[in-house]
Amino acid sequence: MTIEVRVPTLGESVTEATVATWFKKPGDAVAVDEMLCELETDKVTVEVPSPSAGVMGEIVAAEGDTVGADALLATITAGEGAAPAPAAAAAPAASPPATGGSVDVMVPTLGESVTEATVSTWFKQVGDSVAQDEMLCELETDKVSVEVPAPASGVLAEIVAPEGATVDATAKLAVISGAAAGAAPAPAPAAAPAAASTGKDVANAPSAEKAMAEAGLSADQVTGTGRNGRVMKEDVAKAVATAAAPAPAAAAPVAQAPRAPVAAEDEAREERVRMTRLRQTIAKRLKDAQNTAAILTTYNEVDMTEVMALRNQYKDQFEKKHGARLGFMSFFTKACCHALKEVPEVNAEIDGTDIVYKNFVHMGVAAGTPQGLVVPVIRDADSMSFAAIEKAIAEKGKRARDGKLSMAEMQGGTFTISNGGVYGSLMSSPILNPPQSGILGMHKIQDRPMVINGEIKIRPMMYLALSYDHRIVDGKGAVTFLVRVKEALEDPRRLLMDL
Repeated sequence: MTIEVRVPTLGESVTEATVATWFKKPGDAVAVDEMLCELETDKVTVEVPSPSAGVMGEIVAAEGDTVGADALLATITAGEGAAPAPAAAAAPAASPPATGGSVDVMVPTLGESVTEATVSTWFKQVGDSVAQDEMLCELETDKVSVEVPAPASGVLAEIVAPEGATVDATAKLAVISGAAAGAAPAPAPAAAPAAASTGKDVANAPSAEKAMAEAGLSADQVTGTGRNGRVMKEDVAKAVATAAAPAPAAAAPVAQAPRAPVAAEDEAREERVRMTRLRQTIAKRLKDAQNTAAILTTYNEVDMTEVMALRNQYKDQFEKKHGARLGFMSFFTKACCHALKEVPEVNAEIDGTDIVYKNFVHMGVAAGTPQGLVVPVIRDADSMSFAAIEKAIAEKGKRARDGKLSMAEMQGGTFTISNGGVYGSLMSSPILNPPQSGILGMHKIQDRPMVINGEIKIRPMMYLALSYDHRIVDGKGAVTFLVRVKEALEDPRRLLMDL
């Protein structure tokens, strides 16, 4: 029986990938779930596991080839060369053929630097019928939620990892019995995954090789977390950060402060809920920012009259032409990119005893979700049009709320905008998103009496707050940045004239 190996799901906005490395060659024995090759997209690196035990057949897409979604990568002759070699031919007969066999539901690929996840929700119960690709459960990692589809049609026979359980990247989640023939390749025996450990040398990820060259590191200076010790791009970033950043002193004991005594009658009315992994990560990063950076906040206010008038005048034409709503975020993004050119230290970061100036703006846009705060990044926002910015914000905001953002989409930001105004906030002091040196806080627009040319007029006003790292940004630079943002918003024509 010939099994096709195809490109797995790459993500909603990713349409193609490049074959980076093949770890098997024609004629090699492969075990179920053993990594066959690695694909690289413009966002992430994707591992392609073997859908069945057998012998590697033809490699259709060679290293360096660009392939589309669901493209054919290779073929496997199933049932031959499975992990227990001597009994390979007899193994299928040993499985229960009367019910069509059973299929293990394994933890899907979590990402290069993610080693474990928490089972948050099961959508099916033992005994329920499931269709192939129907969502069975949802896992939570430090960054994103991962949906687990059914690998085959059948009946959910066993749930191995219940809700709340922490599982590693190779764990079994459940078992589906009565798998329909042809719906999914028959799995190897439970011991087959052990054959994946071949112990042979594996080439490092191409993206990691490039990152090591840029950082001036050699492979022996980086600890690889990929298969067989393979060095991944995230491993290089971690090695660079570890070498540059001093170890935080006594940060952990602060977080372990004992809980204040609670009366017995009050304790009986309390509800204790475990923090999600995302919430734990948020708490740690925010506290790390306070422990590391010298955070200071400066304030100003902006008259939104001109921006609101411009938006009202062109919003219908804008939406008709570009298919996106014209909001305020594109104006603020443009104004910040404009101001960052004049005050580049707000767009920089500290690396040991160096200051790294970024000649680009990867704008982080904080978004509140039911799971917690996430900050998707809009890359090269300084070179984007109003329409491109609005489309990117809308698309990433929706995916953030659906829990479908990848880790790569939340990394690499150089500056952040946080809009507390959508929740009614009048004034706040945002916390930095490390290693960034600046974050702009937007707030609600409120009509207030203002003195204009000696006369009192009612104007739509918004308070702005810039929190910045005083180690790298002086007060003059922070105030100048905020004034430039104010000027650009109060007279949007300045953006056209680059003034």
